[in-house]
Amino acid sequence: MTFGRVNPQFRLEDQGIEGLGNVYYNFMEPALIESALKRNEGTLGNGGTFLVSTGEFTGRSPKDKFTVRTPMTEGTIWWENNHEMESDAFDRLHADMLEHMKGRDYFVQDLTAGADPAHAINVRVVNELAWHNLFIRHLLRRPDRDALDSFVSDFTIINCPSFKADPAKHGCRSETVIAVNIEKKMILIGNTEYAGENKKSVFGLLNYLLPEKGIMPMHCSANHAKDNPVDAAIFFGLSGTGKTTLSADPNRTLIGDDEHGWSDRGTFNFEGGCYAKTIGLNPEAEPEIYATTKMFGTVIENMVYDEETKELDFEDKSLTENMRCAYPLESIPNASDNGLGGHPKNVIMLTCDAFGILPPIARLTPAQAEYHFLSGFTAKMAGTERGLTEPTPAFSTCYGAPFMPRRPEVYGALLRKKIAEFGTTCWLVNTGWTGGAYGTGNRMPIKATRGLLTAALDGSLNNVEFRKDPNFGFEVPVSVPGVDDSLLDPRGTWADKDAYDAQAAKLVGMFADNFEQYLPYIDADVKAAAIG
Repeated sequence: MTFGRVNPQFRLEDQGIEGLGNVYYNFMEPALIESALKRNEGTLGNGGTFLVSTGEFTGRSPKDKFTVRTPMTEGTIWWENNHEMESDAFDRLHADMLEHMKGRDYFVQDLTAGADPAHAINVRVVNELAWHNLFIRHLLRRPDRDALDSFVSDFTIINCPSFKADPAKHGCRSETVIAVNIEKKMILIGNTEYAGENKKSVFGLLNYLLPEKGIMPMHCSANHAKDNPVDAAIFFGLSGTGKTTLSADPNRTLIGDDEHGWSDRGTFNFEGGCYAKTIGLNPEAEPEIYATTKMFGTVIENMVYDEETKELDFEDKSLTENMRCAYPLESIPNASDNGLGGHPKNVIMLTCDAFGILPPIARLTPAQAEYHFLSGFTAKMAGTERGLTEPTPAFSTCYGAPFMPRRPEVYGALLRKKIAEFGTTCWLVNTGWTGGAYGTGNRMPIKATRGLLTAALDGSLNNVEFRKDPNFGFEVPVSVPGVDDSLLDPRGTWADKDAYDAQAAKLVGMFADNFEQYLPYIDADVKAAAIG
């Protein structure tokens, strides 16, 4: 039987998905929570949250994600970074998954990805789990109810955790599979309950589709000045660099926390919600996000809680360090109501340099911006992983290598073009160590970082004196009001200057070694900007 609201000309049967049990179309939050509870998928938490464990898979399965090789994708996919699947194998997988689905109940959400209607895509998400359907309803953008009567999807995602793939038959690695077929406009997900696979599948699609339209897809957070959407800023950064904290400025309006596009019309959020890490979440440091963990409808994923009181334990990582909460963007009080902003006046690239070499802020040329964007540098600290005895560099190109279907230089060139075209200022901000490497120096004071960011965003930082960094060639401010001048000269903060020079030379070498892979694909000015 069919329940809910749907275009009568675009039911699952019209897509060749037949023989199912009950199908629930576009249920809203109360009905989805009620369904999930009836099906014993999780527990009702304080404030009407939904508490759930994802079992074996508490994160994405990148080794089990495949892109179908077709004439369309043959010359456009970065195959060194994306596992391939043959078309015939996908067809067998699709047929077997549809057969497995027969007689079972499914939940369908008809949603959009992209706040700018000129560049949005319609996505139908078919979920075996009611709470997955609630999750993706939060994370994508919800059309007006009346629009559902004529909704037709551009892409369809089928997520069936109870289905186990056959590697020999389906051309995959294990029983878990995420198979992307761009030509058939379909994504199949099996044998994982981790909800993030739903969201990141859409991001990967947009990362493939938008560059052909001259739109830069970005794994970043974004905000704009209050009452002035034209004054926008975007924040790139890998985990641990402070991207979420620094972009969630109470004095600015949050456009979004994770995935955005930059078109000729400006900045736009891909999503309609947030998927925030909750480990160590502090009500004083991040009160807006903390408040969502007691709001009706928020999905609380893989958190330990008291069985009687349902109080959450934000420090217990026994299930996973990757514990999260998912909620609609409107749960954040200073969030944008339309997900739109102007062309970024400032691009912030955040790095956590555990070597203690990079300055707290540096100004980049467009060519240098492409270089550091392609590098995607941060560092892992000694002691954070088993066997690490010294800082270790981590390079994730474009600050999101797992989600890049095209070669990274495509995105790097787009970013450089837009920075130059719209007069954007790009800053490299180090939230890592000063006065020595991890274990000797100290973490960069958050007050100094906030002060420097404020000066960058209000434009005053462009008016101070700059010097050229001898190691990387970018510009570093000599003095900034309200910030200790000594912090701006990393070498001066080290007691042993020779040790700094040696460490700096080592880090420059690491950058150069990593960047060799891009040299055949980039322009001469980016090569020149690479080092010094």
